[in-house]
Amino acid sequence: MPTNSEVEMSPAEVDAHLSRHETGVLALARDDAPYAIPISYGYDADERALYLRLVSTPDSEKREFLASAPRARVVVYADDDDEYASVVGVGPLERVDLDELTPETIAQYGEARRPLFEIWADDKPDLDIELYRFAPEKLTGRTVVVERDEA
Repeated sequence: MPTNSEVEMSPAEVDAHLSRHETGVLALARDDAPYAIPISYGYDADERALYLRLVSTPDSEKREFLASAPRARVVVYADDDDEYASVVGVGPLERVDLDELTPETIAQYGEARRPLFEIWADDKPDLDIELYRFAPEKLTGRTVVVERDEA
């Protein structure tokens, strides 16, 4: 029977995990209805903030959830043989006005490598590309090592 060893990540380990990865899951809720989508992000360890480019179509469920200014949860996880690591952030998702962009901010969005806009079947004029900043109020991480019995 496998045994588990679970360890809470230090803030530096959380930052390293978020800096090392570029994809995760964004979860939103509205009127008790959940919504979760895969995302790509850039991470700024100094600000402890994730930068997201979110693409939606005019009639998409994503656009409806984003319009409600929901609280958000982001999960970034990795699975490497017998070690599992995850970081969870909780807080407000802030839409960034294009007038507020700085060269430093734009560089963060450059780290968000996905979505690759060329894969969308819809015409690009029908797509709404919005920029978001997620600076979680709570940011935690855990690493679990599974020691498997050799049979």
